[in-house]
Amino acid sequence: MNPIDSDPAGARPAYNQSPASAWATATPVEFDAGLRGYMLGIYNRMAGGLALTGIVAYAAAATGLYAQIAATPLIWLVMLAPFGMALLLGFRIQKMSHGAASAAFWTYAGLMGLSLAGIFLVYTGVSVARVFFITAGTFAAMSFYGYSTQKDLSRIGSFLVMGLIGVVLASVVNLFIGSTALTFAISVIGVLVFTGLTAWDTQRIKQMYAETAGTDAQGRSAILGALMLYMDFVNLFISVLQLTGNRRG
Repeated sequence: MNPIDSDPAGARPAYNQSPASAWATATPVEFDAGLRGYMLGIYNRMAGGLALTGIVAYAAAATGLYAQIAATPLIWLVMLAPFGMALLLGFRIQKMSHGAASAAFWTYAGLMGLSLAGIFLVYTGVSVARVFFITAGTFAAMSFYGYSTQKDLSRIGSFLVMGLIGVVLASVVNLFIGSTALTFAISVIGVLVFTGLTAWDTQRIKQMYAETAGTDAQGRSAILGALMLYMDFVNLFISVLQLTGNRRG
């Protein structure tokens, strides 16, 4: 299973900047309090999405549903459905109602769970749990860095996006050639790329808050932010699992 299965580069959310909001006149204390609440909501939604993904993935593997689907052409639909939903959210979220955007996010998380169910059939449960906690620790550290640093991370953002595109293209090629060496290289680069993207996306989310706070777009931008961090976490998890996970005998 490759990173392309969960985060298509073409579906990576893009945010269109908007004019300064009414919060431009807020005091620093008010702004910081609002930002903390905004980020907490995003992290909670992301965590909920991850929980839903994990539950669906485990249930699909434990009941044999995934194995049945994998034996049919429907597996391609299962693998590509998250791609389509990510495209929908990435490019249409600004035109959706808050309720529709929220429903699309939860649907995406559920579909992702179904597409990732195979990891429970390939890797041991202990290995999956260990990698999850490693990923969680790495994600938390990098997201905190992105939130607290005064350094402009947009300078490295273009390189990270180029790396992401390279990972996706290499993953597509590897679907046909099945090279173990290429899989290893993709995983190593994936760890570096998604670790960096976690920090950069966190900083971008802070900018999104500054531009939408107090406007109707704030709720939708929060969903988009949760989607960005969710995809960073899932792809980092998959990359680390491919590098260090213990396969079943």
